[in-house]
Amino acid sequence: MIRIKTEEQIDGIRKSCHLTADMFNEIIPKIHAGMSTWEIDQMFKKFIISHGATPAWYKEDFPGAVCISINEQVIHGIPSKKKIVKSGDLVSLDVGIDLNGYISDTTHSLLIGDVKPEVRELQRVTEECLRAGIAACVAGNRIRDIADAVYEIADKHGYGVVYDYCGHGVGLDVHEDPSIPNCPFRGANPRIKPGMVLAIEPMINLGVPDVETLDDDWTVVTCDGKVSCHEEHTVAVFADHTEVLTDLNYKN
Repeated sequence: MIRIKTEEQIDGIRKSCHLTADMFNEIIPKIHAGMSTWEIDQMFKKFIISHGATPAWYKEDFPGAVCISINEQVIHGIPSKKKIVKSGDLVSLDVGIDLNGYISDTTHSLLIGDVKPEVRELQRVTEECLRAGIAACVAGNRIRDIADAVYEIADKHGYGVVYDYCGHGVGLDVHEDPSIPNCPFRGANPRIKPGMVLAIEPMINLGVPDVETLDDDWTVVTCDGKVSCHEEHTVAVFADHTEVLTDLNYKN
């Protein structure tokens, strides 16, 4: 069931999302080659708890505050003291905050040091896919319009679009209906309505679209070992516009 949020609920979700944006703006400049993913996770955890909130991923029993996925890791990378960020890495940081029962969800992929041109281009195109998906997320359209917008751009560049995982509703729980694929699909295709709060999140691979899950039952990797990029925003749909709640440059 798709939850249509009230103005009061959207305001609570907005506060959670703005706190998430503040967190990224503070922490991104501190991330560098030589750090472990555990150290990065601890920075996010400290920020979240110090602001009276809880890491949203704890609701999913994930063993960390942040999913930190590097290079061929698509999503759900587990923070580890043994996993060290290196120059040339693409690092995706998937974070949500539970602030007074209201959930945010966003992902930013960082380029660390001297990154190969093809990886830099992958990140640029993934960001373009996200913008296109958001532009298609307006009242009156359908979920498939978002999927088509994302897929068209990624496919034009010859990239693999992950089909096993997708965006989703969010706000009162970490994962809500509807599912929001990033590629053409069959089946339910709900109309986008005012009051929907959605997490739009392209996951785009440099190579094939196929992925698999490692033995830790969390980390998803590309089947061909090539780099993947993940970008995500939480948006709220209104009758006359769509607001990117997790925009790092939000204005109160």
